[in-house]
Amino acid sequence: MRFAVLVFPGSNCDIDCYKAVEQTLGQPVDYVWHTETDLSLYDCILVPGGFSYGDYLRCGAISRFAPVMNEVAKAAEEGKFILGICNGFQILTEAGLLPGALRRNESMKFRCHDSVLQVVNHETPFTRDYSEGQEIVIPIAHGEGNYYCDEATLQKLRDNRQIVFTYKDNPNGSVGDIAGICNERGNVLGMMPHPERAVSSLLGSEDGKAMFTSIIQTWRDRHGAAASVR
Repeated sequence: MRFAVLVFPGSNCDIDCYKAVEQTLGQPVDYVWHTETDLSLYDCILVPGGFSYGDYLRCGAISRFAPVMNEVAKAAEEGKFILGICNGFQILTEAGLLPGALRRNESMKFRCHDSVLQVVNHETPFTRDYSEGQEIVIPIAHGEGNYYCDEATLQKLRDNRQIVFTYKDNPNGSVGDIAGICNERGNVLGMMPHPERAVSSLLGSEDGKAMFTSIIQTWRDRHGAAASVR
């Protein structure tokens, strides 16, 4: 299985994502610059956190128009796995790959600390190695993590089980305590907390590791039990 870690001007969690894949899964992983126009080599695309284009206009609003995002949309349509973390989540909503928007934290302050999440849906390609209702410790680091959508969209997210993670103690004012959602198909996930920063006890938590192992196990199931590196 081959992973791509997208890099935009201002990305600063790309190395964390790369190391998480390399050290947790031992799978091939490449940095992919935002001008790339071909992602056909990759099975999973990680859209990392940071401050792409300095968060000018709105977080993710400029990155949404990068050439690589056309390829991300194609990959999503093909059923490949797309994981957007923090700024990556913001980019996915701006690109229309996920519903809703991310606003300034309710406190109007940057929040950077561990957060306790509840796994609401453990049947996605990203959460199969968790259990339903499991509480996990994943750090946050954001100023615009306040997820918002209208009531109709929120109900749709609930009905379709697209709410994947919620906060136990909401740090930013997100509607429905939402920390992460997926698309209807389940192959695109966006979340504000950083699982790539929780893959080792040295980092304070290993609870993010199961997200990466879930991805590879799902891919192997799709491609046969003997599937390994492609």
